[in-house]
This record gives sequence, C-alpha cells and structure tokens, in this order.
Amino acid sequence: MKVRWLGWAGIEIESRGHSLVIDLLGQPDGVLAGTGLDAPMPTVVPPRTAGDVIAGLCTHLHRDHTDAAALAAALRPGSQVLHPIDFGGDDHENLWTLKADSELDQYRLARKAMGYWQTTRIGPFTIAAVPAVDTLGDPQVSWAVEAEGKRIIHLGDSMFHGYWWRAVHRYGPFDAVLTPINGPTVCFPHCQPPSPFPSTLDDRHAAVAARLLGAKFVIPMHYNGFHIDGFYTTKPDELARFLDASAEEAYETAALKQGEEVRL
Repeated sequence: MKVRWLGWAGIEIESRGHSLVIDLLGQPDGVLAGTGLDAPMPTVVPPRTAGDVIAGLCTHLHRDHTDAAALAAALRPGSQVLHPIDFGGDDHENLWTLKADSELDQYRLARKAMGYWQTTRIGPFTIAAVPAVDTLGDPQVSWAVEAEGKRIIHLGDSMFHGYWWRAVHRYGPFDAVLTPINGPTVCFPHCQPPSPFPSTLDDRHAAVAARLLGAKFVIPMHYNGFHIDGFYTTKPDELARFLDASAEEAYETAALKQGEEVRL
C-alpha cells in the first residue's frame, strides 16, 4: 500500500493497481468563494491516478474537505463518493455543509452516505466510517482503510474525543495515522458564543491521539493553510510545534511534502 499526501487534508492511497482519495481538494480558493473573506491558501497537488480513482472518501461536507470538481476529475466514471450520513436540521444549522453538498449534486456524482461503524468494500479496500467530532456539530467521520494487510486511519479535521479506543479495538492498530495538527480557534456567525478551544486536533492533541490509535507511523496534515484573524485563527509554526509534541512518542513521524508518498 502506498499513501501519498496531496496537501491540506487530501491523500491518495494505492493498492493492487487501484486507488482511492480522501478529502481531496483541487481548488483551495473555492473554499472562500462568495464569502468576502480572504486568507492564505494551502498548496495542493492532484492525485497521480486522476481519472481512474475508484472511490472518493469525504470525512465531512465542508468545502475544504469535499471538492466536487476535483472529485469529478479524479474519479473513474461511475465511482462513488462516500461521506457521513446527514444529521438533519435547517439551513442555519447546516450553513457550512450546504455548498459542498450542492456541488456534489451539481456534478452528479454517485453518493453513498455512511453511518457510524458502517463498513464497505471497494476494490482491494475495506473502508470503515469511524465516529469523529466536528467543532460545528456537523456530521464527520474518520476513515479507516485496510488493504494488503495494512491499516490506516484519516482523521479529517476532528477534535479530540473519546472514540480512539473503540476505533483501535475494531480496526487497529494502525500502520499509519493521518492527523490534522493546526488546531485553529473559530468564530462563525451561526455558532455563538464562540469556543476558545481548538476546533481541530492541535499539536499536543494530535500527538496523543496517534498514540492512543496505536500508530506505527504518523503523517501530519491540515496545516499551512487558511488563517483569518478573528474568524479562523491559527498559531504560527504548526508543523514545528507538532514535531516537538511528538518527539518522545514511540511512533515514527513523516512530514511529507505535497505529492510525496510512503510505502507501508
């Protein structure tokens, strides 16, 4: 199994001549289109197997993790997009999922909504939707993927939570954990008053989550991207802080460049 980091939270997994992508992002500037906001954009690269990918997995329907145009270009015709089941609610509650959701429909992509702990098999990949926690209360999962006897888990942009032990018991231990590390604080109009706590795993939380998941290998992601003062606020030196936080851990850490891969 080969795991390739595509930038931000995007990864490409190859096994036995097939590939899937998780949280693919092709046009970062589309995330803020129409909002009037401006921010630094993460650097991303397309999947090596673009046009022949057999599944697109989305941890949640936020635009920086579900890019319908990028998925349409990457997927083999007829391939499915997997994402969490809808929690219901009105447009106010779902403000940050509406854009990605409507774009998936616009591109007429085949979709499969997955419930917590649900598993499916696509090509050589066994895929499980592991419960995760979103800072806005939007549906989110982590994706556990197994192929060739190797197991990885992609944590999307989850916060720290208590599903780690169940996840490792059911689907681990994991040969590779892909974890967000930037830990921004957020202040969104529909989520008031704001929380002062990290909205995704930060350096310390990510280092511990990987330990609890039984990681042999950790690939940091979801850093060096968006920053908007007072709205989506990150601290500097995200990668350096994570490398310091994880320095005493037993697992190996690989800070990949966009497009670089590891073979498990």
